[in-house]
Amino acid sequence: MHDLAPLARFGRLVASDLRDVTSDPEALDSAGFWAVSADFEGRLVCARFADVRTEAVPAPLPGAWRGPGPDAWTSSLDRAAYTAGVRRIRDHIAAGEVYQANLCRVLSAPLPDPESADVDALTALLARGNPAPYAGTIRLPAHGVEIATASPELFLRRTGRIVESGPIKGTGRTAADLLEKDYAENVMIVDLVRNDVGRVCATGSVSVPALCAVEEHPGLVHLVSTVRGELREDAGWRDLLDATFPPGSVTGAPKSSALRIIEALESAPRGPYCGGIGWVDADRGTAELAVGIRTFWIDRPQGLLRFGTGAGITWGSDPEGEWAETELKASRLLAVASGEYAHSGHSGRTA
Repeated sequence: MHDLAPLARFGRLVASDLRDVTSDPEALDSAGFWAVSADFEGRLVCARFADVRTEAVPAPLPGAWRGPGPDAWTSSLDRAAYTAGVRRIRDHIAAGEVYQANLCRVLSAPLPDPESADVDALTALLARGNPAPYAGTIRLPAHGVEIATASPELFLRRTGRIVESGPIKGTGRTAADLLEKDYAENVMIVDLVRNDVGRVCATGSVSVPALCAVEEHPGLVHLVSTVRGELREDAGWRDLLDATFPPGSVTGAPKSSALRIIEALESAPRGPYCGGIGWVDADRGTAELAVGIRTFWIDRPQGLLRFGTGAGITWGSDPEGEWAETELKASRLLAVASGEYAHSGHSGRTA
């Protein structure tokens, strides 16, 4: 609905009264509170809001969100194409071109009533059905940004000059499901993130306070590491984003090779999925950007709701197992978005 007021919500933080919208990352070093959406392909939207307050996430209102039916979703890569892609990445690994690459697919479904669709109402449903540490809404219909995220992953946190990233690699239903491959995957990506952050941080300041910690999330567990550094005095937001974007955990290693392989294998743009979503408080020198996973967005021109899911592919990957991981990551979220999710464990179904 195009007359919905611009809004940003990150956990209990709510921003309204839109003042500026820009694609210039240097604005984030100026003043004010900014909501930030960076598409995987590099489109950046920074929105400055004048009114920022703390309030509880509203409870879902009956009928406020009408999502697609659980069987309405189609996938940019079907099972055969996805498993073929996994095998192709293993060929690239065997040839020494890449160690790991993240292969993703975009799920799409028509909205039953696009005109009344409000991503903030979807965020309220997600907060109940799939709580997440970096949950949020960015609602800017006039600028083509309508996102509801239940991201579990920290891309960048800033406190003054201290920068922190929390890459996730390794997923299972329980900790017992995590394989040696998952731990190896995580360590590879930690090396990549250390390198990215190190490009803009003071020499010797980059550390790894946590490596392969097991974190529980609704319906699954992840391996999560923490990389920390001190930003150089001459480095601003443009430099930080140039050095670290797109996030290493959703690309692969080496990043440049992984990006080339991803572009050849994936048939749809990722958009906000696997990008960066969050806020920057330029006045206080603080920020929190999530990796745009477990994320829905509305495609207004097409009347569609979209959602991305993917997996990190290594030499140890089993094609069917990786497809199953993408299904696991999607099932609960799609059920929530369809209004079908209940605590009885209904899991929804992807295309």
